Amino acid sequence: MDKGRKIYTITELNREIKIILEDAYPSIWVEGEISNLKSYSSGHMYLSLKDSESQISAVIFKNVNKFFKFKLEDGLKVIVKCRVSTYPKRGGYQIVITHVEPAGKGELQLAFEQLKEKLEKEGLFDPKKKKRIPLLPQKIGVVTSSSGAAIRDIISVIDRRFANVEILLYPVRVQGDEAKHEIVAALDYLNKYHDTLDVILLGRGGGSYEDLWAFNEEIVAREIHKSKIPIISCVGHEIDFTIADFVADLRAPTPSAAAELVVKNKTELVDKLNNLKLHLANRMNFLISHYSEKLKYLKSSRAMTRPQDIFEERLQELDDLYSNLSSNLRQLVENKDMLFSQLGEKLNLLSPLNILSRGYSICWKQPDNEILKDVKDIKTNDKIKIRLHKGELTAKVSEV
Repeated sequence: MDKGRKIYTITELNREIKIILEDAYPSIWVEGEISNLKSYSSGHMYLSLKDSESQISAVIFKNVNKFFKFKLEDGLKVIVKCRVSTYPKRGGYQIVITHVEPAGKGELQLAFEQLKEKLEKEGLFDPKKKKRIPLLPQKIGVVTSSSGAAIRDIISVIDRRFANVEILLYPVRVQGDEAKHEIVAALDYLNKYHDTLDVILLGRGGGSYEDLWAFNEEIVAREIHKSKIPIISCVGHEIDFTIADFVADLRAPTPSAAAELVVKNKTELVDKLNNLKLHLANRMNFLISHYSEKLKYLKSSRAMTRPQDIFEERLQELDDLYSNLSSNLRQLVENKDMLFSQLGEKLNLLSPLNILSRGYSICWKQPDNEILKDVKDIKTNDKIKIRLHKGELTAKVSEV
């Protein structure tokens, strides 16, 4: 036996392998497809990354995955930043993932598509569930930054179009991690304590995809859907679309456009009212002229000038109807009387009493009054009753 040889325990060997692997691959990028994804109550996630020929085990610890914008799922191709390590107790090696991004598209774009699909399936975008925007709102709530261009544009447009509208601003941050919580709190507060608002404008000015991300958060979308007050989403520029736009009751391309949509131009309203007034006056004049001519015609008609003639004609028509009715009734009675006589004659021909008049008779055996049809039914000394054409008699059989 070689006394100088080094004998490792399993634990020692696994620990040295761990050190060697972690020193050799402290930070690398790996591309692969997620499979066998499992999430635990601890918040950690375990999965495999694979390509067409191989796969490797991986772990994502809670302090990393809580920052993901999109949802990991089997079949998703990703690029991960990781370090190679081992789990000494099992002796297998794995990668510890510290960052994940989708392969082929950005993290935020994938998160947007996943959430849009999820909320659409739940019915949050259903047009039938959207609330009607009031025609002439008197109280308008605005949820945006108090220092941004959006609130200045909104106030400018509203003052220019209709100066007597009340505006209630709830200032919030519109970008950053805390923005979503402030937006949710604002919508909740306005619904609870200012439910007399006619409409709420929710939005901000333009910015990058990251700057607008607060309006793509799920908690913001659900709070918009829950609102009892109609909400107009006005985020960014015309080309920018957010989840808030799809959930809101109405989408405006910009904050200025939202103000123009919700508040009608005073001059336009006055012009429209004047046009309606003119149309109404013309219509009334036409109706007055039309019914005046009709009244003149009726006034000169025979019904108004010689009503007695019409009355006399109607009396004559009544007499004619009475005469026709009497004649028809007489004819009907005569026809029925003739028919009755004919039926009486037929009935008399068929009557057995008429047969008796030709010398026939009917005999009944007494005391049961059974009609006799066969001499076998009678015997000597039986009593019988005989019906003649005129009258009846009783007899006693002396011979059969």
